[in-house]
Amino acid sequence: MSDPQPTAARKSNATRYLFLFLLGLVMGIIATVMAMRALDARKDHFPESVMQVQQWHLGQLKDRVTENRCAATDTLPHIKALRTMTDNLEPAFPDLKDDARFRDHASKIRGVLDAALANPPLNCEGVGDTTKKIGEACKACHQDFRS
Repeated sequence: MSDPQPTAARKSNATRYLFLFLLGLVMGIIATVMAMRALDARKDHFPESVMQVQQWHLGQLKDRVTENRCAATDTLPHIKALRTMTDNLEPAFPDLKDDARFRDHASKIRGVLDAALANPPLNCEGVGDTTKKIGEACKACHQDFRS
């Protein structure tokens, strides 16, 4: 005759092991998330932020052309913001500030934006041309330095 006790003990042990496994899994996930956040907090977000703000303003200029809202009051704030952000290129990328190609690209985009501020585009064709020139200057730099 067999004793029903060993089957119950095995079932109880299996439940305990499953519970401990799940508890360990949850604790591992929590520890991984905490470690990832700690590593992310150490990262310098300035370079990414500069690029995102510039991309947003360039997108706004493109949207103005698409919406046919190309008056100077609609476009100049974005051009001014882009020009201001280009002053932050060298501080945002300190390891590239001594590279002649990087300085050349930064100078070219500043030149495009200075020209747009000196002679603001007053119609959608002009805004489109300015947007295209800005995009080309960005693309040239990204081709050289983005991996």
